[in-house]
Formats: sequence, structure tokens, C-alpha cells
Amino acid sequence: MNNTARLTLWIEQMREAAGNACSYIDGLDFEAFEHDKRTQQAVVLNLLLIGEVASRITESTPDFSAAHPEIPWAAMRGMRNRIAHGYFELDIKVVWDTVHDAVPELAGKLPRLLQSAGEFDAQ
Repeated sequence: MNNTARLTLWIEQMREAAGNACSYIDGLDFEAFEHDKRTQQAVVLNLLLIGEVASRITESTPDFSAAHPEIPWAAMRGMRNRIAHGYFELDIKVVWDTVHDAVPELAGKLPRLLQSAGEFDAQ
């Protein structure tokens, strides 16, 4: 699989995970989220997926990720590592802030990132 195909697939996976995470909190406030373990786990899984994709992109195509500093690659990888290695110590407020604020912002940038992935091999 070439770089364009891989990047396109990974960014589509990231977009799907971001959309899922945002949809799970639709209509919730922090208090409701704080008491809904099922939704927390669903959101955390999607944050883990986003971070895993970010890791794959930065490791396999560092030139592409470097060309897109508007994407918080390191923060996404850091969140993935916190989830994977410290799940029972997660601060649910940080998870909420991430899915409520950072994930929608990321989702808004993904269409342009996807377009850029399609142009990556041509460079």
C-alpha cells in the first residue's frame, strides 16, 4: 500500500473515531458524562484510536506530519499513551475537555488533512 492510500485510510479512521466520540457526548453536560461509565469508556476507546492513528502517521510519514503543525500530533500520542498505560488513573475531566473541545476542533481540520494526503505522493 502506498503512502497516499495509507494516509487516506488512517485519516478516515481518525475522522470516524472523532465523529463517534463527539456523537457519544451529544446532549450531555460534564455531570452526566461523569456518571456515565459506558459513555466514558466509548469515548476513551475512540481517543485511544485517534492517538494510535496519530502515532502511525508520525512514525511512518514524518514529512507529512511535519508539514501539518496545525494537527496536535504529540498531544494525540500523549493522550493515547496516558490511556493505554494509566487507564485507571485517567482524569475524567481531562477526557471531557478533550472530547468536548479538542476533538471537534481536530475534526474540523481533517477534511483538509485528507485532501493533503491525496497530494502527498505527488510531492
